[in-house]
Amino acid sequence: MPAVTVENLLTLPRVSAPAAGALSRSVRSVTTAPAGVEGEGFPVRRAFAGVDVAALDPFLHMDQMGEVDYAPGEPRGTAWHPHRGFETVTYLLEGTFVHADSHGGGGVISDGDTQWMTAGSGLLHIEAPPESLVLSGGLFHGIQLWVNLPRTLKMTDPRYQDIRGGAVALLSTADGGALLRVIAGDVDGHRGPGVTHTPISLVHASIAPGAALRLPWNPSFNALAYVLSGTGAVGSEGRPLASGQLAVFGPGEFLEVRAADRQDSRSAALEVLLLGGQPIREPVAAYGPFVMNTRAELVTAFEDFQAGRLGVIPSTPR
Repeated sequence: MPAVTVENLLTLPRVSAPAAGALSRSVRSVTTAPAGVEGEGFPVRRAFAGVDVAALDPFLHMDQMGEVDYAPGEPRGTAWHPHRGFETVTYLLEGTFVHADSHGGGGVISDGDTQWMTAGSGLLHIEAPPESLVLSGGLFHGIQLWVNLPRTLKMTDPRYQDIRGGAVALLSTADGGALLRVIAGDVDGHRGPGVTHTPISLVHASIAPGAALRLPWNPSFNALAYVLSGTGAVGSEGRPLASGQLAVFGPGEFLEVRAADRQDSRSAALEVLLLGGQPIREPVAAYGPFVMNTRAELVTAFEDFQAGRLGVIPSTPR
């Protein structure tokens, strides 16, 4: 599954062991993501379904896209649509996606790449597989995460970040049992390349069968673990966690994730997305593609979209 890896993990910088007496985070809840369909018909799992929004703050929504092996002619994307008031983060593990927006951002991402779009004051955008992938079919697997913006940044200028897989910070545990890809934020003093408007950390970890990850985590951040594939256990109490499940952690100073001794035939390791951030703690008014603080602001967003003030579709879309 992972596109970004190294042959010898012991050549990488190591994450520190938690300090003596540090508090391991227990697990508050485990939920299973239901299946759904997004855009023009690609399958997703709604990772945050059924979770208290206060536990997710500053995150709003997350879809696991695929994992699916498309036949020729089957790959799907999204039509042009608007956004305002938040950021979308698309992390692609397998496959290729083309992004374009009305603010001039965009590009092609493939295995291990991330596109980080700050919608801010508003734009139109589209995400779709390239024509070559539509014709050939093939594997497609990724994550799209929505990150909220605080009131003071809701109307910030749109911004696009193209984060190549080779730019992520790679770390290892002391025994080489886990590989960590830091996409954004700070993890144990190691920074990822993604520039964030709100303090968050986003990490993709691959944990070998039987290995354990004990990862220092900012005590002021919340903490979530979503299993992309494989089975294992999380938290100080060793709560079971499997593919398509989300764990919400309680307070503490480090996260514990252990891979089961045996993984299924599809998973050589436990693949888990670890994410957390500083809660914004502001009212959230959300409807469709807009996330604001009040209903009046949502009405304004719809009016601006209908009036063409969120941009226009380029005459030669990529």
